[in-house]
Amino acid sequence: MKVVVDDKIPYLLTPLRSVAEVTALPAEAITAEVVRDADALIVRTRTRCDASLLDGSRVRFIATATIGYDHIDTAYCASHDICWTNAPGCNASSVCQYVECALRLMDSEGVIALSPSTTIGIVGVGHVGSLVKAMSEHLGLRTLCYDPPLAAQSSIPNLQSSIFNLQSCDILTFHVPLTNDGPYPTWHMADETLFASLQHKPLFINTSRGAVADTAALKAALRDGRIRQAVIDVWEGEPDIDLDLLRMARITTPHIAGYSADGKARASQMVLDALTTHFGLPSVAAETPPPSSTPYDIDADSLRLKASPSTFEYQRNHYPLRRENNSILS
Repeated sequence: MKVVVDDKIPYLLTPLRSVAEVTALPAEAITAEVVRDADALIVRTRTRCDASLLDGSRVRFIATATIGYDHIDTAYCASHDICWTNAPGCNASSVCQYVECALRLMDSEGVIALSPSTTIGIVGVGHVGSLVKAMSEHLGLRTLCYDPPLAAQSSIPNLQSSIFNLQSCDILTFHVPLTNDGPYPTWHMADETLFASLQHKPLFINTSRGAVADTAALKAALRDGRIRQAVIDVWEGEPDIDLDLLRMARITTPHIAGYSADGKARASQMVLDALTTHFGLPSVAAETPPPSSTPYDIDADSLRLKASPSTFEYQRNHYPLRRENNSILS
């Protein structure tokens, strides 16, 4: 059995090679010609899995080592008998660690105050958002949440019925998938209308998907003081990011909020489990990340991107994976 794998996915190549023939390549080298005789693909968000890649191939299984799966044409897969899977929750605690570090830095600089008088609005209360809620409450913040798909069957305290009910928050943080249709689309949900409604000039944090925020509206809100500062990990048009937003936002990173060694190892294990189960192969264990005692320095990641925005993709692909050992929830 042949498996084509994105070579930037850590901790799985050695165990995978014990049960399959593996071709490991950079994302840009995973082409229709390469996958034509593959039985399975293991990818990240940089590989668009659609007709242009898959037509004429023998691929019957796709695993993405990411929470998001908007790069997979699920309708195409369904119509061509291709099973696909993602890794929900794999990097939830990694993103939570990132948000916690951002909040602590903003507190140390006087942008916000980590106190019961500060309200954080959490948009999306799934794997990531629920951890961010618990972490925020541990820090002493008051939490308000907005997640309409959960509202009908959830008893989460302070779950709001409208995103505009978050207008009095001091912090807004987004943890939603990117969707363009359905009853609750998230594309550009942070837009001019939302920014115009805000009363307390909140700190704005986006670690979900770049297009959840309208970049032009976000920049205007920063310029006009409708938001006090921004923490941006995800960008519209990645890797060609908006240089004005890069300059204006306090913390800017190359889509690495979920890039801890622990999160990557969890994703790799989920991918290995799904693949071996699907093909009836022996179970294999992902490699264990090396230990580290170095605390996470979010400001260093930000300064690195500000100094060299043209190397966004290189920085993301060669990110020195951090451990989660300084998060209050790890």
